[in-house]
Amino acid sequence: MPRTKVIFYQEEDGRAPFLEWLYGIPAKAQLKCLARLERLRQEGHELRRPEADLLRDKIYELRSSLQGVHYRVLYFFHGNVAAVVSHGIVKEDRVPSVEIDRALERKRRFEANPNKHTYQE
Repeated sequence: MPRTKVIFYQEEDGRAPFLEWLYGIPAKAQLKCLARLERLRQEGHELRRPEADLLRDKIYELRSSLQGVHYRVLYFFHGNVAAVVSHGIVKEDRVPSVEIDRALERKRRFEANPNKHTYQE
């Protein structure tokens, strides 16, 4: 199976919200989230629970936990690309609707203009 390309959503001003969030969480949590992203690269659409799950409206989550804190990375598939569009720290077992709605809005913007909304290092 070919590897899935993972990209990060970029706002109009060039910021990548996921990367800003990632660099602000504890180092061990960063490593766990990065490991999940690598699994997404390897497995793509085949990645399943407990590592990933479909939330709604084609928005998926990568699931990591550390010391009772749940770290969630929200993404969707655009062809053979997994676009990371949002994130969150969840105290409960579910991602808040507002975070899914934010991911859906970013998905809409990305699909309208993928080049404009793909973060480039």
